Amino acid sequence: MLYLDIFIKIMKIDFDKYPYPKKIRHHTSSNLYFPIKDLKIVPSYYPPLYDDIDISKYFGNSKSPDILDIGCGKSKFLLAYSEQFPNRNILGIELRKGLVDWAQNYILNEGIKNAWVIWYSAVNGLKFIQDNSIAEVFYLFPDPWPKLKQQNRRLFSIEFLNELYRIIEHSGKLYISTDCDYVDEYHLKILKKSGLFDYEISSNKEWKYPRTNKEEFCIKNNIPIYRIEAIPKK
Repeated sequence: MLYLDIFIKIMKIDFDKYPYPKKIRHHTSSNLYFPIKDLKIVPSYYPPLYDDIDISKYFGNSKSPDILDIGCGKSKFLLAYSEQFPNRNILGIELRKGLVDWAQNYILNEGIKNAWVIWYSAVNGLKFIQDNSIAEVFYLFPDPWPKLKQQNRRLFSIEFLNELYRIIEHSGKLYISTDCDYVDEYHLKILKKSGLFDYEISSNKEWKYPRTNKEEFCIKNNIPIYRIEAIPKK
């Protein structure tokens, strides 16, 4: 962990030059958490679909992404990852447009060639990602949606795992983390039900990647973090 701590200190963002949006809502409109096919009326603020788009055009080496950060939030993890692994292309997916605009502006102005963020609702699937093309998927600290009536807004589902199984390389990995024990139990339940992945509980000591904003908050406040590592069954 010493190397990671040193790395995180080096990776700095000038927030005077790149201030976050003044109002960042934890949630956005409930309509955005449902697939567009299930909506009777599609609101004008619904993210665009990317059924057929050349994602490689967003990267300096004109190659497709190797890494996915689903629900990348403020993009701290994504940006640190792109610096730690300059030879990998990382694509972030985020539902809150203000944070997407911020990340895109930062990436373009800082000349980062191996990272990009798109405004998209992943509940619509990942058709724009090629089969067996992703080495690592990060699904870190998703919204817990604790109320029973809200749980249908959770992205983690059998359908979601079907898509991840399709796009992850046979030797690739899915990393999941949360600070909510009941969400961790939910993730384990869905993984078991899908039967597509072998998985194990991992510890913070084994974590070799940058931290998200949420993870730093948890560490600072001694909040437990629950981690799962999963690999596609062959």
